Amino acid sequence: MFIRYTDSKYLEFKGKFMAKVDIELVKLILKRADLDARKIADIIEDINFEVKQSDDVEKVPPVKKQYVMVVSDPNGRFKDNDYVGWVVQIPEDESPSTVVEKLHASASDFNQSPKGQRLKVRSIAELCEHASSKIFKEHKLWVKNKEPVLIIPTKNAISAK
Repeated sequence: MFIRYTDSKYLEFKGKFMAKVDIELVKLILKRADLDARKIADIIEDINFEVKQSDDVEKVPPVKKQYVMVVSDPNGRFKDNDYVGWVVQIPEDESPSTVVEKLHASASDFNQSPKGQRLKVRSIAELCEHASSKIFKEHKLWVKNKEPVLIIPTKNAISAK
């Protein structure tokens, strides 16, 4: 990563991330480089302007989410069988009943993508395993596990001993 001062009075930042550096340290390094005072002042002014611009960018608050468990019940029965499912998050203000509809819409979008053209998904299990988080995020879904997890039924009672 390096900074280069171009003739057009702009700083070029090379690299993925720019480290935060004290302005006084930058001034000291520029003075050691035998630049004249006017050029140093221009550089520092440009740095201060860019810092102010990056601070002025308004941050969007994160979306509050709730957890929803999507259960695989292909036969439509809840007897003494083993069940598997997927944990899915949705925005807090949305109804959990929209999850299945959003999963179907995500599957449709995935099947229309280049990867989906090669590997069509035909079940929720395939969708959760193969689709990227980007597909789900477009529908405000966050799938927490790609592999199905076993669901253990409980009577929801704690025995006192």
